[in-house]
Amino acid sequence: GKFMSETVDQVLQRLHEEGVDHDAITHDRSKKMLNITPDTGEFLADLIAQKKPTRILELGTSNGYSTIWLARAAQQADASLTTVEYLPSKVGAAVKNINDASLGKVVDLRMLNIGKFLSAAKDNSFDFIFLDADRTHYRHWLSELTRVCDWGTLVVDNATDHEEELQSFVEAITGDSELQHDVAPIGKGQLVVTATS
Repeated sequence: GKFMSETVDQVLQRLHEEGVDHDAITHDRSKKMLNITPDTGEFLADLIAQKKPTRILELGTSNGYSTIWLARAAQQADASLTTVEYLPSKVGAAVKNINDASLGKVVDLRMLNIGKFLSAAKDNSFDFIFLDADRTHYRHWLSELTRVCDWGTLVVDNATDHEEELQSFVEAITGDSELQHDVAPIGKGQLVVTATS
């Protein structure tokens, strides 16, 4: 290994720059990193520090950029973190990047289809979920997300830049009297869903 290991901040900075450069020249969506913005990472970390969840789930690891933000926050909150990604190329990159940030022990990475992962997950098995995957499935996953989340908090990326794609999902949440939601104008828009108090 390298004599000087990178700090978490250095790994995040490098991955952010690489992701922006990579996505600018990559046209195949499945090969894009589609990373969250750094201020979204800070928002998630702050939310975890504030809510103190114990079991965090990320749906859509990609190359592990958002996972590193979540893992550092999980470590500080003494929480577990499970992340799910089904593309082998992204899983390979994520494992390397998470290890570069020395957070491998914090992260339980599952290479699996998210729908399959959710249907196999036990009721109330996570109390903080970050969803940043294929938006066409969100509406279909909602009942499983609601069952698996021990409310808790569900944060969904792209609430403003892909508002129309999330419309049916948001309408279903609005129609559920047990859930409330808000959009934080951070990064690409963060939809924050919590239980009605």
